[in-house]
Amino acid sequence: MDPRLNIYENPVSLKFLKYITASYKVFPVLPHPTVELVSLRISQINGCGFCADMHTKEATRAGESAQRLHLVATWREATVFTEAERAALEFAEEGTRIADAAGGVPDDVWARAAKHYDEDQLAALVSLVAFMNLVNRMNVITQQPGGSYEHGWTRQFGG
Repeated sequence: MDPRLNIYENPVSLKFLKYITASYKVFPVLPHPTVELVSLRISQINGCGFCADMHTKEATRAGESAQRLHLVATWREATVFTEAERAALEFAEEGTRIADAAGGVPDDVWARAAKHYDEDQLAALVSLVAFMNLVNRMNVITQQPGGSYEHGWTRQFGG
């Protein structure tokens, strides 16, 4: 599959990507496994093969188990995630499926996340959900294929 537009070489989209990937620097206030699991789940929902490939490989490199990665799509029925991770995954799904839930993230979902994450971490979680939805849409619209991601590749954009 060839992309419609190579957003990683086009000067306009490349400039935009450098700005938005710089925002990735706020996410270390969250546990790294949570960032990768949330990023993977959002990418699965949005059908972004490029990002699903990236976050599966980054999570594996960071020591994440294959079992947990295989079960991200069915996290509600899986026993391998902590309560905090489950709250973050639920938050990510609600924040991604805004059109399905009039009003966005429900109060009870926010409260479950707030039980496990402080205000800075919640701000990072909100930002991560918004960031992933943005990059997923760019990749899906331009049909960026998954499968060829190599560790550290996004550093060229400031991520």
